[in-house]
Amino acid sequence: MEQETDNTAELAAELRSMLKKLKRRLQEQGGKNDLKPSQTAVILRLERDGPSAVSTLARGEEMRPQSMSAIIEALRDLGLVEGIADPNDGRQTLMTLTRKCRAWLKNGRAARQDWLTNSIQKKLSQSEQETLSKALRLLARFVAEE
Repeated sequence: MEQETDNTAELAAELRSMLKKLKRRLQEQGGKNDLKPSQTAVILRLERDGPSAVSTLARGEEMRPQSMSAIIEALRDLGLVEGIADPNDGRQTLMTLTRKCRAWLKNGRAARQDWLTNSIQKKLSQSEQETLSKALRLLARFVAEE
């Protein structure tokens, strides 16, 4: 039982290390990104949830509205977000992604997908690709919500 626990712990550590390396490589392939993690989180939230008020974004990211305002201002300066009038309350401004931001997201994802596809094709045999496919099904089951 002790040996089994050690092997499982080693497997978990190796998986974590490998995923970290893969994440880093994918980020490199998406192009230069000088955004802070909090800025990236806001962009991804706006992409997922759609236009949102600064106060809603702050609650979603569990931070003070003043801190969120600073993040939004920096993203505005970069041309990645803009304010639009709330159709339900004209006094309120909703933040939304700009076309520039949507194109940046799309291009970055396409570059990462291309790199990953090419790497799999070049580095793995057909048999290894099938093994990877099986491993991905295991990972999908592993991370599925219960």
